[in-house]
Amino acid sequence: MKKRRAMKNQGRWGLVAVLLFALAAWEHGSQVKAAGGPGEGESESYRVLAPIVSGNLLLFPVVRADGKSTLETPFITLDEGLKSGEVEVTEAGRARGLVRRRGGGDAPNSYRGDEVNTLVLVNHSKRPLLLLAGEVVTGGKQDRIVAKDRIVQADGDPIDLSVFCIEPGRWTESSPVFGASDKSAARSFMVQPEVRERAMVGQDQQQVWDSVHGTMSKMEAAAAPSASSGIGGPMVEAAPPMSLPTTSYAKMMENPAISQKVDEAAAPVMKAREEVLAKLRDEHAVGVVVAVRGEIVWADIFASTDLLARYWTKLVRSYAAESLTEGDNHAAPSVADAQHFLDVPSGGTENSEGDVGIYRYSELKSGNAETFVLESLLPGTGYDVHISKMKLIEEARPAPKPRPIRPHPMYEPQNFHPDVYNQNVDR
Repeated sequence: MKKRRAMKNQGRWGLVAVLLFALAAWEHGSQVKAAGGPGEGESESYRVLAPIVSGNLLLFPVVRADGKSTLETPFITLDEGLKSGEVEVTEAGRARGLVRRRGGGDAPNSYRGDEVNTLVLVNHSKRPLLLLAGEVVTGGKQDRIVAKDRIVQADGDPIDLSVFCIEPGRWTESSPVFGASDKSAARSFMVQPEVRERAMVGQDQQQVWDSVHGTMSKMEAAAAPSASSGIGGPMVEAAPPMSLPTTSYAKMMENPAISQKVDEAAAPVMKAREEVLAKLRDEHAVGVVVAVRGEIVWADIFASTDLLARYWTKLVRSYAAESLTEGDNHAAPSVADAQHFLDVPSGGTENSEGDVGIYRYSELKSGNAETFVLESLLPGTGYDVHISKMKLIEEARPAPKPRPIRPHPMYEPQNFHPDVYNQNVDR
């Protein structure tokens, strides 16, 4: 009798445990899975620290709530791979030069022509390659940006890389292969959050072009000399906005006047770069929440402090560029505000894609915020490598994904005109 009662009670406790487990799973599923470090299979929450202030820019370091440090991740970055020659990017029409012919014969896509929204990439490295949406590659027939986060396996075959053009006024080859945004690590950059959002959320070439045009106009205005006056003298009118002789976002960022403005905006962070990075490492920071003119607009979180440090310069410069553009000013957000931005569940609609056994890339939308999660599925990983969370500039309407566009002889080389070219996009 006692044995039967004990078994009955055990069954009740088992049912309670199942219900509690189901409730926990439901609560976990209503939020974005946090970035776990190498070897960690469970999700974690984050804690926001006091901000680093740099003019109109506030950067709130993000640490794991449990304070754990993480091991180094196995990935090579795009800048590292391009500069070492271990990663090669070229136009689609040159794919044959990258083919390894392991099984004999021609590789797929060997004979196709160059395409606006597709490049070919091969990772010769012995390490997997990490790509982030918004990273810039310059050269080829147009400068491009990576369209979405992804992981490319080590020493693999050439892959089709989805990209967006950020230079609509050129379709002539400047070099057979692409390079990093800048040879100097101190000048490395990726496109600013406004353009990154259009690429990641809109997934539409025309939206990216519109955003590039808008940000270039704003940056030109920001770099123009300001109004000034002599002592006791009359006010001198501000010079008109500078005019850049380029349609390339990348070349705009390399312009001395604009580069100087970006450096000034990032100065409090970049001048003490090593000190800041040492502090971030001591605190085991894995990401930042970004506020521009008092408005929280973005968060980038990585699997490890090491990855954050390796992307630090290009991320900070992209945030600084965003802080230069005009916009409404708001009261400075608090640590609690930044924490709330991270903690708000992203449990609306979800879409995911990826490569079996390599990575999964998920898009989660809830209200006026959107979150993108890149999870590594490679052996020995199984954790989130990068999380981007953004406040949407406006409610983005669903847009068709851009289809590859083959150039027409009329666009080669001087006959090309962006207004004509735009008509062939996303019909």
